[in-house]
Amino acid sequence: MARQFVSAVIVAAGNSTRMGTDKIFLSLNAVPAIVYTLKAFECAETIDEVVLVCRDDHMPALREIVKNHNIKKVKNLTPGGTSRQESVFAGISLCDEHATHYAVHDAARCLITSAEIDFVVRDAFVHGTSSLGVPCKDTIKTVDSQNFVVKSLDRSILWNIQTPQVFAKDLYLAAMDAAVRAGADYTDDCQLIENIGEQVHIVKGSYSNLKLTTPDDVAVFEEILRQRSDSL
Repeated sequence: MARQFVSAVIVAAGNSTRMGTDKIFLSLNAVPAIVYTLKAFECAETIDEVVLVCRDDHMPALREIVKNHNIKKVKNLTPGGTSRQESVFAGISLCDEHATHYAVHDAARCLITSAEIDFVVRDAFVHGTSSLGVPCKDTIKTVDSQNFVVKSLDRSILWNIQTPQVFAKDLYLAAMDAAVRAGADYTDDCQLIENIGEQVHIVKGSYSNLKLTTPDDVAVFEEILRQRSDSL
């Protein structure tokens, strides 16, 4: 089998509305959050290159971070679009032509580990698609417009989906083309694949693969990093 080439698209183009500040630069144990994300992909054996999608006004600072922290796999930086989907597509357009797979990741999931990245990528080599996820711990209910419970869902078949989400190149490009033609705009890349009738394989990740979202998250993230004895 020919060698696989994996291009990672890390999406860091959001406005951090709920955080109230640019969360990718937020200090976690004196290190910008984005550095933890980039280091994990830098050290992952299965990742060949990284395309970083960001806000245009963040580019100079991110270039400096990449240089100062010796991140060698970042090959391109590009401005994002008006939606997450547009931002991912912008990153895909700059991936190496030799890529066999795309690994799409939210930069704010800065607790991701290299081992988890390699695990989900290798699963995609087998199944063509793969995403990290964890079984739901909470009881999930649907409600009506007045917030009255409609029904309880079967927790045993519910998963919280994470990133990275990894896809074979040809399959992802076909799904991307279908979304564009349909005028669809998805917040999750697995939905692109589901939309063309294909299945996405889910592998169990870690409950610590959290997304940095609100100020309350900072203390939790810093404690997890301290427990790992991360030193960057």
